[in-house]
Amino acid sequence: MNENDVTEDAPLGTANRSTTPASTTFQTYIASEWADRDEVIPEPREQAPYAAARRAQLSALYPDRRIVIPAGAMKRRSNDTFYPFRAHSDFSYLTGWGSDSEPDAVLVMEPTPSGHGATLYFRERAGRDSDEFYANSDIGEFWVGPRPSLAQVAGDLALATRHLNDLPDADAQVTEIPEDIARDLSEMRLVKDAWEINEMREAVASSIRGFADIARVLPAIAGNQRGERLVEGAFASRARLEGNGVGYSTIAASGAHACILHWVNNDGVVADGDLILIDAGVERESYYTADVTRTLPVSGTFTAVQRKVYEAVREAADAAFAMVKPGITFRDVHNTAMGVIAEKTAEWGLLPVTAEDALLPDNQHHRRYMVHGTSHHLGIDVHDCAEARREMYMDGIVKEGMIFTIEPGLYFQPDDLTVPEEYRGIGVRIEDDILVTATGAENLTINLPRTADDVEAWLAPHAAAATAQKAAQIKAEALAKKKRK
Repeated sequence: MNENDVTEDAPLGTANRSTTPASTTFQTYIASEWADRDEVIPEPREQAPYAAARRAQLSALYPDRRIVIPAGAMKRRSNDTFYPFRAHSDFSYLTGWGSDSEPDAVLVMEPTPSGHGATLYFRERAGRDSDEFYANSDIGEFWVGPRPSLAQVAGDLALATRHLNDLPDADAQVTEIPEDIARDLSEMRLVKDAWEINEMREAVASSIRGFADIARVLPAIAGNQRGERLVEGAFASRARLEGNGVGYSTIAASGAHACILHWVNNDGVVADGDLILIDAGVERESYYTADVTRTLPVSGTFTAVQRKVYEAVREAADAAFAMVKPGITFRDVHNTAMGVIAEKTAEWGLLPVTAEDALLPDNQHHRRYMVHGTSHHLGIDVHDCAEARREMYMDGIVKEGMIFTIEPGLYFQPDDLTVPEEYRGIGVRIEDDILVTATGAENLTINLPRTADDVEAWLAPHAAAATAQKAAQIKAEALAKKKRK
């Protein structure tokens, strides 16, 4: 065999260009003289007992059923490159394994007389005597780093572990979680435990620091033809520094782009005088993510019309928050916010009917300017608990420990002839993350400025610093020009 021959199990997309040596001499040499690995078995991580309690809760729902929960496989981006792996949320919820989880892992819960026995199957690291170690660019340690041992993961997660090769063939074929189990897991996730609540607090704290990073650089970004990308990048740096990354694609929507609800191209100019709507959240290594929106004046100061629209949205958010407590129906949060939106748009003469008439189920004229819902559950997914039944979600009773968003908005499309010209192209959303307490609710994102006055005061030092820096630059350039003469 030639020295440049590729091994037979080369990953897809590399066989025609691989130069991995395959000679017996090379294989013998690369397998020799490696230091012994330090096999440190960690104590169980903080979330391990919480994951065990979740498994016990699921076990009680299906006492005689074998439950198989796959983590999922790597997703190919192009040819031989992959997207960063993210385990299925339900798998992570039941194991406590987050961003450090292994692709293709499978949790198997076997029924026993006393509940379920749980075993985690995953691909343990290959020995240095295996050509996987150096020749497999998809999973080889030389290429992507070492995988943990079975013993290490067993200690870390307080779970029994076995090699993926020992997984029964029938279980290996399972790629989707059955609908009934997915539904019940979503409904279990509606109420967060103490560990989840703390993770959400940390995700929010990091996100607030990410917005502060944006505030610092926003004045310097003004006028840049792709300023939205710079805003996105400022937040992404914080997300990677303090977490696993962003919990979803950041929306950095300046000017009329703010009227596009899921604007993620982020390739537009950030123009002085416009508003920029930023919807972003830091995801923790556990996958729990914040979801926060603020709408900021690029210049540091709202115009009169911008302020009027902004404060109307804030009033809607405040009204919704004020009524949150255990025992209400989840949809009531949305209905309360919509009452304010209808009232304001009618007051401004934008509706062909009164606010009361607009709110009738068969009318809904005000929804032209806010077609989305006001709230969604939040947690290990940004739109958490999505498989829950409607009677448990939208029509469900709010309980202590729930975390959801409150995010009303007003969006006046640039070509909407039902609104005066000065409103067109203005989009405003304010989104906070809300924890339901025993007697009411806590706004987890309250430390991020919300009122128009507070936003302007928050931005003022950065705008002043940018102005001073620009003045100094102009002065230095003038001085240099004078010296050249």
